[in-house]
Amino acid sequence: MAYTLLVLLVGVERLAEMVVARRNERWSRERGAVVSGQGHYPWMVALHTGLLAGCLIEVAVADRPFLPWLGWPMLALVVAAQGLRWWCIATLGPQWNTRVIVVPGMPLVTGGPYRWVRHPNYVAVAVEGAALPLTHTAWVTALVFTVANAVLMVVRIRCEEAALRLASTRSTA
Repeated sequence: MAYTLLVLLVGVERLAEMVVARRNERWSRERGAVVSGQGHYPWMVALHTGLLAGCLIEVAVADRPFLPWLGWPMLALVVAAQGLRWWCIATLGPQWNTRVIVVPGMPLVTGGPYRWVRHPNYVAVAVEGAALPLTHTAWVTALVFTVANAVLMVVRIRCEEAALRLASTRSTA
């Protein structure tokens, strides 16, 4: 029951992200934003939805136990990943989005966690994607998400980097 509540809370957190993303998208479009990566976005939504569903289904169907020696450290990582994600959101402010949306002329953010890591939100996603299922030993979900997310992140980061390069050339032209 506690694990189901945890997964549902992460789902509510995702809905909160979507509210912030939609607000930020309106802000960005008002400033001439360029939207990229529409093709991979539905796959990303499906993967993240599948993570939550997989956590619940695998634990129920495969009767996965809660192992304290694994579950508690993984829960700490889930909480840390949420903290990192919201630090990214706060640092980027209205420029943060779940989509690749770049406002030409806006400076590249280099504060907060971006001081140390180019894409810290993706670190949070990778940590959470492994840790959330492993909180209740759903190792198949953790493995499938991790592999699929790695493939998707190659596409996503290439798309994001290209969009940032394009926006910086437009702002200097």
